[in-house]
Amino acid sequence: MEIREMDIFQLETRMSELTAELEKDDVNLEEIRSEMDAIEERKAQLETEAKQAEEARAKAAEEINTIKTFEEKEDRTMTNMEIRNTTEYINAFAEYVKNGSDAECRALLTENVSSGTVPVPELVYDEFKTAWENDGIMARVRKSFMKGNVKIGFEIDADGAVVHTEGAAAVTEEDLDLGIVTLVPATIKKWISVSDEALALSGEAFLRYVYAELAHQIAKKAADVLIAKIAASPETSTATAPAVAQIVEATPGVGTVAKAISALSDQAARPVVIMNKLTWGVFKAAQYANGYNADPFEGLDVVFNNTIPAYADVEDGEAYMYVGDLDYGALANFPNGEEINIKLDDLTLATADLVRIIGRMFVGIGVVAPNAFTAVIKTAA
Repeated sequence: MEIREMDIFQLETRMSELTAELEKDDVNLEEIRSEMDAIEERKAQLETEAKQAEEARAKAAEEINTIKTFEEKEDRTMTNMEIRNTTEYINAFAEYVKNGSDAECRALLTENVSSGTVPVPELVYDEFKTAWENDGIMARVRKSFMKGNVKIGFEIDADGAVVHTEGAAAVTEEDLDLGIVTLVPATIKKWISVSDEALALSGEAFLRYVYAELAHQIAKKAADVLIAKIAASPETSTATAPAVAQIVEATPGVGTVAKAISALSDQAARPVVIMNKLTWGVFKAAQYANGYNADPFEGLDVVFNNTIPAYADVEDGEAYMYVGDLDYGALANFPNGEEINIKLDDLTLATADLVRIIGRMFVGIGVVAPNAFTAVIKTAA
């Protein structure tokens, strides 16, 4: 058998035989060395061929797996949620915002959305969620998604429950006086101007840039609207408006918040303090100046809204702080959902190389429970 016909095992066996031959006295060393060199050369060639064959098999297996994976993906229909998270959909939605055509978004979705609006990508919803959660007031307000005007019943006055002992006379029917507050939705609008360079941003970068600012400003305005509704509420409930309790306090200090809490209804179980940041500074200054070993806010969270006038700026008879339960006492209704509708105007400010982007949200906000809030009113010292 010639060397080129041997496999690696046979070559190694023959190499061992030749090595043993070298130890004999009467041998042809040149012939043995030549054969050993040929064996080494052939062995290296076989090892290279074996390595190449293994690499070819691995590559073929990888290609087969790729084909199988592709076929599996082709066989499985992607859900709308998965589609909305793809780069293609995000880019298509960004173009929809820029040019108003949602045809590409609709073509990508698996369900028929011809009678409705196309859904936003998840990253856009995350910007909404973050904006509402970062606003200390709106993060605590209950939300609903009912169409049209929403009418909420509230109790103005009612007889309490009684203890009935066996054999006693029947209890009388409750005398209940109900009121109804109507949440009429309105559109909150905010427009921002962006440069042509910002408009040219890629899909995700553009959407985050625009929606983060619009969502933040709209959530802030929603909080301002609610504070205005609280401020406008009557001291005594009417047939159409729940009451906001009032206390009169000359100077912010320890005990002020405690008095406000005492005026709340029993159902206002998780109150917070709502004030201008400058008023917060007055409370803290009073605490430090008098060495109070107590929290002037009674352990409650403090949230800020600077549409409430600061204590130093209010006149006698005006409120400078509110204490109340935003979850129990307020409601924000979104008839069209939480999505911000956007319109792009590239003509009005074209001469300045700016594009105006207008965001709209339809929401009804109001006070829906009596004595869920207390207004702290300034009076002369």
